[in-house]
Amino acid sequence: MTPDVLKSIADTLEARREAAPQSSYVASLFHKGEDAILKKVAEEAAETLMASKDKDKLHLVREVADLWFHTMVLLTYHGLRPEDVVMELHRREGISGLDEKASRNPTA
Repeated sequence: MTPDVLKSIADTLEARREAAPQSSYVASLFHKGEDAILKKVAEEAAETLMASKDKDKLHLVREVADLWFHTMVLLTYHGLRPEDVVMELHRREGISGLDEKASRNPTA
C-alpha cells in the first residue's frame, strides 16, 4: 500500500524522535518542537511553489521531496505514519473532490 521507501523513512524518523538533538538533523527538529517543524514545512512548501513557477522539473521534484520529508517529520511528531495518509487517500478514491469536501464541512 505505501511504498517501501516511505515506510523506511518513517521508521527512521520514529527512531530519531527521542534521540539526542546533536545526533541528527531530524532529532534536532524534534527537540526544537512543533513550531520549528511547521516552519520547515512552510519553507519547503514555498520553495516548491517557486520551483514550479521557474518551470524547472528537476528542481520541482527535489523540492517536493523536501516537502514530503518535512511533512513526514510533522506526521511523526504527531504519532502518525505515511500509511495513515495513504488510507485517507484510499478512502477518498473515486469520490468527487467537491463531494468529499462537502462531507467534511456540511455548511460549505
